Amino acid sequence: MKPPKIFLHLTQALQILPGIGEKSANRIAFYLLSNSKEGRKIAVSLEKVLADIKFCSVCGNITIEDPCLICSSLERDRSTICVVQKPMDVFAIERAGIYNGLYHVLGGLLSPLEDTGPEDINITSLIKRVKGGNTEEVIIATNPTTEGEATAIHLEGELRPLGVKVTRIARGIPVGTDLDFADDITLLRALEGRREFKG
Repeated sequence: MKPPKIFLHLTQALQILPGIGEKSANRIAFYLLSNSKEGRKIAVSLEKVLADIKFCSVCGNITIEDPCLICSSLERDRSTICVVQKPMDVFAIERAGIYNGLYHVLGGLLSPLEDTGPEDINITSLIKRVKGGNTEEVIIATNPTTEGEATAIHLEGELRPLGVKVTRIARGIPVGTDLDFADDITLLRALEGRREFKG
């Protein structure tokens, strides 16, 4: 006997999430059915997030207000921009409490295998910010993966002619891992040990 179509639609929708395969999707779907109160809470929260959360028009981070609280804060160091891949990376660095500048979220990385080029991520808006502001340093904090390194090298080539100092976070972050999995001390060492970009 096959499950109802509506159940299959739920499991297929869950498989869109990263790291969720067919078996995990089935387990989650059965859990939500067995615990309908919690399932409804999740549905309401998801509906609210999708309705209220947007991307900051300046940095690309997730926010309720536009521009976001970081971009609009007068207490942040406006001479430094830390470039990250995704909003979770902003939260990881903020959680560590080690950086007081601005951010720029690329929303992805350069990846020829996935056909992701410079026009597919927020590089143009970063260049405009650097040209139009008082930026003295851009810290490239992409993950130390092949795609992260390729993106960093491309950014360095775009930013260097603008006369801005370009640095890369140090190798305190293990190769192949994401920033949001790093502990606070590792992030502290990585940011403190950043170096001028040499390509």
